[in-house]
Amino acid sequence: MPQRYSDAIIKYLSSRDYMPLKPRQLARQMGVGDEDYSSFRQAIKMLRDSARIVLGAKDSLMLPEISDTMVGVYRANPRGFGFILPETPNAHGDLYVPEGETGGAMSGDTVRAKVFRRGGKAGETIFHGRIIEIIRRGSNRIVGTLQRAEGSWFLLPDGKSFSAPVLVPDVGPGALVGQKVVVELTQYPEPGQLARGVVVENLGASGAIAAETESIIRAQGLPTSFDPEVLEEARLANAGFNPQQLTPGREDLTGKTIVTIDPPDARDFDDAISLEMQDGQFVLGIHIADVSHFIAAGGALDNEARLRGNSVYFPRRVIPMLPEVLSNGVCSLQENQRRFCKSAFIRYDSDGNVTGTRLAETVICSAKRLTYIEAQGIIDGKAGGYEREVVELLRRMNDLAQRIERRRRSQGMIHLDLPEVKPVFNEEGKVIDAEPDDESYTHTIIEMFMVEANEAVARTLDKRNIAFLRRIHPAPDQAASVQLASFIKVCGHKLPKNFERREIQQLLESVKGQAGSHAVNLAVLKSFRTAEYSPIRVGHFALASDQYCHFTSPIRRYADLTVHRLVEEVVRELPSAGVDMSALVKLGDSLSMSERRAEAAERELITVLVLQLLETKVGDVFDGVVTGVANFGLFAELPRYGIEGLVRMEDLGDDWWEVFPKSGEIRGERSGRKFRIGDPLAVQVASVNVPGRQLNLVLTGQPSRRKADKKGQKQSQGKAGKPSRGPRSRRRAR
Repeated sequence: MPQRYSDAIIKYLSSRDYMPLKPRQLARQMGVGDEDYSSFRQAIKMLRDSARIVLGAKDSLMLPEISDTMVGVYRANPRGFGFILPETPNAHGDLYVPEGETGGAMSGDTVRAKVFRRGGKAGETIFHGRIIEIIRRGSNRIVGTLQRAEGSWFLLPDGKSFSAPVLVPDVGPGALVGQKVVVELTQYPEPGQLARGVVVENLGASGAIAAETESIIRAQGLPTSFDPEVLEEARLANAGFNPQQLTPGREDLTGKTIVTIDPPDARDFDDAISLEMQDGQFVLGIHIADVSHFIAAGGALDNEARLRGNSVYFPRRVIPMLPEVLSNGVCSLQENQRRFCKSAFIRYDSDGNVTGTRLAETVICSAKRLTYIEAQGIIDGKAGGYEREVVELLRRMNDLAQRIERRRRSQGMIHLDLPEVKPVFNEEGKVIDAEPDDESYTHTIIEMFMVEANEAVARTLDKRNIAFLRRIHPAPDQAASVQLASFIKVCGHKLPKNFERREIQQLLESVKGQAGSHAVNLAVLKSFRTAEYSPIRVGHFALASDQYCHFTSPIRRYADLTVHRLVEEVVRELPSAGVDMSALVKLGDSLSMSERRAEAAERELITVLVLQLLETKVGDVFDGVVTGVANFGLFAELPRYGIEGLVRMEDLGDDWWEVFPKSGEIRGERSGRKFRIGDPLAVQVASVNVPGRQLNLVLTGQPSRRKADKKGQKQSQGKAGKPSRGPRSRRRAR
């Protein structure tokens, strides 16, 4: 059917890297076989007839130019402007909406905008829009903190997507200042008028970790409970599990030494490792929980997992993709318990090169549940109390992982030196400090093995010409490459505008241990595109992998579950049921969006907790590094806490300050003092705005000329880490 290719074609043509191709060339790029080319051609004709694609020069396929109006979803920026994500893809992409042209739209609203054009430098056309109609509101609920001023109650919204206060005429009995609540809007904001709403849910005292977690869950629209039919299906799957009853073809590995290595607080163990020597070669076994055995495609449990997309991990709370009776029960590879797995056996020579791959359905019994620190201790010689087989396994794992890592780095795999920061809690649940996450080499061991398994499965499916959800990570586009090269030059290093992975590796190695290392690593990360799920053959840039998918975490990622079902077809030599490429594209887009939502929620809670900690440290001095410049100040990150703050222009000192966005520099005309991206500097915490997710800093020895912000008061501030793209600006600060 032609329809099964339609969305896949649009997805491919929407890529920023797409170069116009003829139909036959496009089919080859998308992996369409000769037997399916007729349907593919029909899909192209249908898309042309509906004006969703057009023919360009030499019959090449392209998206249409932007029209005079656009319908799409509006995404607001706290500084007043925003962007419209078009419903129908076009050659231009998202449409910029300036401040004052938003028509009262809120983030998530579906809107119609009039498109305006004007000429720019080098003859290019610059587009912007004015919202002329709000077709559909995206949400009518806002989360925030109750406040009272001049006899009126109002809600101070959390986050940056909606920054204006909301009047709450009737808060109900027992309302208290500082309560975290959910407000349903009864009147949307109009020019010159605030929105109005009513309290529909009380989440607890603002600042408490439970209330802050709940507020982010509500704001992101995350599910919190399972429907009864989903739970019942999970219970039946659990009750019907008999680990002793093996279907024909499932291999019994319970006699082999197999271990799991996870964080100390992990509950869902979805991967286990075995490693043997055969004929002078390593045989690595990566054993992944066989979630597909328990979840029938199309059932209530499967539909719920597809809708959730993934688990969400907060400090002290998890929102699981699957009910705990499965995720923490029969699917979890617990110590001394027989568990079903999908296994990838990969053979390696002495240089860590893959010489063979075999997939299988298995049953295992984990000999030991280890934490990363415990496993590292065994490798380092602290093996007392552990069985000899476990100790030998860990040492072989360490040996093989280092060989694989050397090989992957020689192939171009990029490793960024950006340690994650985790909050430290006291017994009352308050954050009292933050510390770098554990960086034992055992993390790298598991990472290398999981990457190898994901790649091996992707290679196997691709060789059989099976369409599947790949994990794709395109290379940086031209604009990002040029911007990164310019930044690196400012930092005193060299990087070609058309760089290769190896040149990024060399750059990162050259700055290792230097003062500007953090800024360079952060800049490289920002130049990368976001990885996503798609059936398109793109590859994974950062991992230097041509074939890659997610296979190793089906307990917490639905994409992995879809791959497991295809592995089952391969292992059992079942005829392929065929895949609707358009449906697969839509599923990939949905799972990518769910992943981004989960990551945003997880990051936001960490930000809130760290800001709460820094509220107690106003006036304290910390080491920082300049990460961005703008016409209103400079951004500096505190590496100790992994958070970014703003030093406003008026707090830089009495001078004429010139901003040079292209070179990432602010320069004082009289003093000659310079601040460049990557420069280390000492900063003092001036004020903290937890609801607004803002940290305000001043330079050491340069007291703020502004009064400290009242707690919770909103301020106008640019988006963290995003330098101004306009012409250089010049401001007098006093």
